Amino acid sequence: MATWTGFARTAALCATLALAPGLLIATSHRADAGIFSWLGGRNQNNGDGYQQSSPNGGGLFGNRGSGGGGIFQPAPRAPQSGAFHGDELPPEEGTEATRQWITNPALGTPTLSTRNIEATKAAIQRYQGIVAQGGWPTVPAYAMKPGSHGEPVEILHRRLEISGDLAGQSIPNEYDEGLTQAVRKFQSRHALPPTGTIDRATVDVMNVPASVRLFQLQSNLKRLQTLAPAAAGRYVTVNIPAAQVEAVENGQVAQRHAAVVGKFERQTPELSSKIMEINFNPYWYVPRSIVYKDLVPKAREFAQRGQDMLAAYHMEAFDASGAPLDSRSINWSGDAVYGYNYRQLPWDQNSLGFVKINFPNKDSVYMHDTPLKSLFGRNVRFESSGCVRVDKIETLVAWILRDTPGWSLDRVMAMKQTSEQADVRLTKPIPVYFVYVSAWATPDGVVNFRPDIYNHDGAAETASAQ
Repeated sequence: MATWTGFARTAALCATLALAPGLLIATSHRADAGIFSWLGGRNQNNGDGYQQSSPNGGGLFGNRGSGGGGIFQPAPRAPQSGAFHGDELPPEEGTEATRQWITNPALGTPTLSTRNIEATKAAIQRYQGIVAQGGWPTVPAYAMKPGSHGEPVEILHRRLEISGDLAGQSIPNEYDEGLTQAVRKFQSRHALPPTGTIDRATVDVMNVPASVRLFQLQSNLKRLQTLAPAAAGRYVTVNIPAAQVEAVENGQVAQRHAAVVGKFERQTPELSSKIMEINFNPYWYVPRSIVYKDLVPKAREFAQRGQDMLAAYHMEAFDASGAPLDSRSINWSGDAVYGYNYRQLPWDQNSLGFVKINFPNKDSVYMHDTPLKSLFGRNVRFESSGCVRVDKIETLVAWILRDTPGWSLDRVMAMKQTSEQADVRLTKPIPVYFVYVSAWATPDGVVNFRPDIYNHDGAAETASAQ
């Protein structure tokens, strides 16, 4: 067996925390994580302010975590803008239809299309006019749906007219079909499930001031002007605020995937690189923090029951010199275990899933599969520790390997089924861009906004100055 020091590949911390073992502590989001950082589904709230992920979990120790693995994350909270009257969420939220909308996004126009530059300039002019006219009204915090009527509906009408979502005939004080379609349009371009009904998330996004939206567009125009001209041919884009991955070819989106990107505390970096290698069924190397916080405590619990934790979770241990250790001979009660190195073998619950997309970068981040598939069905997917997990990664990998002889979707799927290990060098490296584009317009006139999750736009400061 090869020694630890002989292994050519190490795993960055960002991938490892996805499936940290059995940790049951509460962590808190930074209060300054951007004015949109509270957005998130509340249907999974367990009642004490913390959001618990699927009990089926997956990965190392069968834990239930999201980005921190096994950790109960605080449910994102709305700004302290007063009580919300009515249901927090419409009945449609969290249904299979909603998850299908999230995990099967429309292809649309590439985020880095040069055509978006002029469209965004035009949007800036529109929003400058809106700001000059005093912006839009504040929508009352009431749950509204088709059939609702009264003053809150009238205000909702006016709000959507000003932003251009409501056009054509609609009765001003009634929640009719015209208003329903306008709400859906608004929700879609803000990456909210297009239910056509008003919930708290929709109200709070609607009540972001027009001046803040204008500032976002101006900030992101500069990014588009810098990034878009370089994006050509075949390339992959990860848009961090959108939590989406695009495979682009000849100016068209060939594939678009839901993704899980870094939480505020462990941000996914912006970068430009080239995809050089695909690793099938890779090892997962356990970082030192997880060794201390989770692996050793869990191993001690197993040892007290006379069980072998490493064997149960398909893991191996190595001493400081790199020599393999017999897991049955390890004294888990001693301090020496903290100096050992550990890795998880390829299997269906490996933290990296069955495939890893590699490209050189100073932050040692990468894209990869995950056993925690339920995360992709969430509308808010800022859950990882920096690396990017990709939904339906099989088709993306097949697209990446298209020009590498001998590779097809069928062969990629076979690698998943057989757990065969292979490191495949691309015949033609493919550019990859991790970008932060939270506001942009497309040539069809649609103005898109995404959460400024890392507060890179400075929108929080703009809002506080209102």
